[in-house]
Amino acid sequence: MGWILASMLAVLVALWIDRRLGEPPVWAHPVVAMGRYLGLIGPLLTQLPAQLAWLGGVMAWSLGACLVLALALGAEMAWHWFVSALAWPFWPSVILAGLGLGVVLKPMLAWRMLHEEVRLVEQALAQSLSAGQARLSRLVSRDVQQLDEVRVRESAIESLAENLNDSLVAPLFWFALLGLPGAALYRFANTADAMWGYRGRYEWAGKWAAKVDDFLSWVPARLTAMLLCAAAGTWPGLARMRAQARRTPSPNGGWPMGTMALLLGVSLRKPDVYALNEQGRPPEAAHTSVALATAGKAVGWVAALVMLMMAQPIMLRWQA
Repeated sequence: MGWILASMLAVLVALWIDRRLGEPPVWAHPVVAMGRYLGLIGPLLTQLPAQLAWLGGVMAWSLGACLVLALALGAEMAWHWFVSALAWPFWPSVILAGLGLGVVLKPMLAWRMLHEEVRLVEQALAQSLSAGQARLSRLVSRDVQQLDEVRVRESAIESLAENLNDSLVAPLFWFALLGLPGAALYRFANTADAMWGYRGRYEWAGKWAAKVDDFLSWVPARLTAMLLCAAAGTWPGLARMRAQARRTPSPNGGWPMGTMALLLGVSLRKPDVYALNEQGRPPEAAHTSVALATAGKAVGWVAALVMLMMAQPIMLRWQA
């Protein structure tokens, strides 16, 4: 029970560190290390024939995942052993364990960075279109030079909704189920999909990475949509949310993006790919502010849901 309570505290500690301090330095950031590994292996895979590229992608992904799981599990077990070896009273041990676990969990979350980047896109747009485009290029992989002001704003709001899942909800969901290894594995899978999961030269090498990310994000993406509704205090209807989600090529990204479009009453489009809530108005600066506020409120709902998930064994024990 002590470690469950410590894990619940770790969620609050990680969110507090994220809010107050932001990202750790590059040299100490585990997600940056994941990206370096993927960036080193990826170009080599693209030089192989299709079938070999696919097999190489599976093997390289699996090797990276095993390393990530081993390091995360080792860190969690080592901290657990250290706290146990101190033989402190129950509550001081729980607090110490939660503080340490929260510190190592924090790099798996990136809510403050996401919030700040979206806010700065809107701030840059107030200066000029080119400034907004330049700032947006830090958030999205698409060509931003062809986007007008409305399209830049749409892209920023879409990124906010989709990455709320990728950088917060999903890592915490898997942390609640599998501890630090679950959160770390998800961030590795999501990073691999972001770097390899493209058509073109990465199509075969990245197929496995894309499929695994789809699987690991399936439940969290739908939870993200529900949590956004809870934060907004309104319910557009499951049928409408599902209809919007089906408009995107991704089996998951359309859920938070489509729900955000419905909640704001705006249309969100990716030219020649999808149009969400087509009947909505073009988003304005005020809509970005509302989107940021709604996502911010959703963070609290995420924390509550995750801690409720982790508290289930304790509640069942009490009932017994």
